Amino acid sequence: MHPRHPLPHYRIHLIAATLVGTVVWWAFPQDISSWRSASIITGWIGCGLLLSSLFLMIREPWLATWLGGLEPMYLWHHRFGVGAYLALLVHPLALAADAWSESATLAWGALSPWQEDWPVWLGWASLLCMMAGLVVSLAPRVPYATWRKLHHLLTVSVIFGGAHLVVLGLDWPLVWAPLLAIFLLLWRILRADYGWAAKPYAVTHTQRLGTDMVEVSLRPLAKPVTGQPGQFALVAFLRGPHFQGCGEYHPYTISAIHSNGALSLGIKALGDCTRHLQSIETGVSARIQGPFGTFLEKPPTGPSLWVAGGIGITPFLAVLRNGALAQQVHLLYLHRNESDAAYADELSGLATRQPLLHLVMVDCANCLPDLQALLPAASELLRPECYLCGPDGLVNAAVTVLRERGVGLERIHFERFDFR
Repeated sequence: MHPRHPLPHYRIHLIAATLVGTVVWWAFPQDISSWRSASIITGWIGCGLLLSSLFLMIREPWLATWLGGLEPMYLWHHRFGVGAYLALLVHPLALAADAWSESATLAWGALSPWQEDWPVWLGWASLLCMMAGLVVSLAPRVPYATWRKLHHLLTVSVIFGGAHLVVLGLDWPLVWAPLLAIFLLLWRILRADYGWAAKPYAVTHTQRLGTDMVEVSLRPLAKPVTGQPGQFALVAFLRGPHFQGCGEYHPYTISAIHSNGALSLGIKALGDCTRHLQSIETGVSARIQGPFGTFLEKPPTGPSLWVAGGIGITPFLAVLRNGALAQQVHLLYLHRNESDAAYADELSGLATRQPLLHLVMVDCANCLPDLQALLPAASELLRPECYLCGPDGLVNAAVTVLRERGVGLERIHFERFDFR
């Protein structure tokens, strides 16, 4: 995603700099060897980066808005996590380098947990759990259910790391660091994973859109979420009279917002859970967190190009359903075949009723679309804002063609929905 205002990204960096700088300033060593100082400093740098990573793991709409959306939050959550691991890995290596000046045996002892006591064991346990958790988190082919279970290795790592600091005899001004880590973990687990922050809804209507797509309408059972066209929500479908949902929170784009607080979501079968949801029925209970996202947050003041692939049509449809367009829109809707063309009839009707909408629907016949031929020429892309939504391969290819035709990154907007 390329936001028009980069300030939220600087806020992320400022938070990390504050947390890292605070712990390093308080724990900065004096009057000890350079290698031992390096060990202490890198250890606390790792702690500060880990706290930053945990902070960005919180899924709160107000925080996501302030920091520019969930996508940059998750991106920097991963980067700070990797940075924390690398810094914490240097921590024991620097201790071994300090011991090397006396003897190789002492250096090896600094790296051998079975020759040490509880503090060192806890430190190595934390580091190994973090290593395993990062491998799982960054592995793209791990099934979601497996990834979700193994991701808790990072939670165990934080607990072991906090215990490592406490057993070492942490100075009281720094006790807040492990306490803050536990607080952030509990916040995420209880409010996001267990849904304490989610609002209750119930499914009122389902509509089959194609072979592997369904639109689900939900009504609020309490105070509704206040979504905008183009945003998405994290939804867990639970159970109904004859249906048992998977209970996992997944992102779904809002395809319609109704005046009574009800929402509609477009769902495509992309995994085990979403495939199961293709047979969802009315009466199923659900929990909704959000809304999130800045895609189409501010309507452009001039013409725009919308490029949608498959179920990526849903944010654009939500805008079209919300009322008449105020500016010229060229909508390129790419789909694999007729059964993949969600909302095709409705879109044709909207294009007939809205003179500012120029709709082009392309059946790609299960082949890669020829974007060089389908996207407007460079002379037609001097002013439009470009909005892309669809599979990563399509979005990346479209960005490449648009950049070749002189469109600046500040005029290309998209959001990714892979929040592992």
